[in-house]
Amino acid sequence: QVQLVESGGGSVQNGGSLRLSCRIVSGYISDTYLMGWFRQAPGKEREGVAAIYTYSNLNYYADSVKGRFTISQDNAENTMYLQLNNVQPEDTATYYCAADTRSYGGNWTIELIYNVWGQGTQVTVSS
Repeated sequence: QVQLVESGGGSVQNGGSLRLSCRIVSGYISDTYLMGWFRQAPGKEREGVAAIYTYSNLNYYADSVKGRFTISQDNAENTMYLQLNNVQPEDTATYYCAADTRSYGGNWTIELIYNVWGQGTQVTVSS
């Protein structure tokens, strides 16, 4: 069973950068079909941020982060990354990585597609 561990969160100033990591500690990236990043801000619903199909590297982004965030994977390191550039206060949230190991199919923003979730890492952007 694939298990995910996020890291890299912290406090960053408005306009700064941060890189989040999602390491597969049990299993391999090749055990997944789709991996994604979601975030949840206080008082808001969890939303999809970005996703990547691990076999094709095809990736998707929410409109709110397009051009600022970059999702990538390193198969040798069994790790997925999310590079956050030019962060804004509205990017403050707990960020979760998730994986679909069943090839469930569907829109990448649908949480039900993902059957494995990490514990989350906090990103706080100060103005």
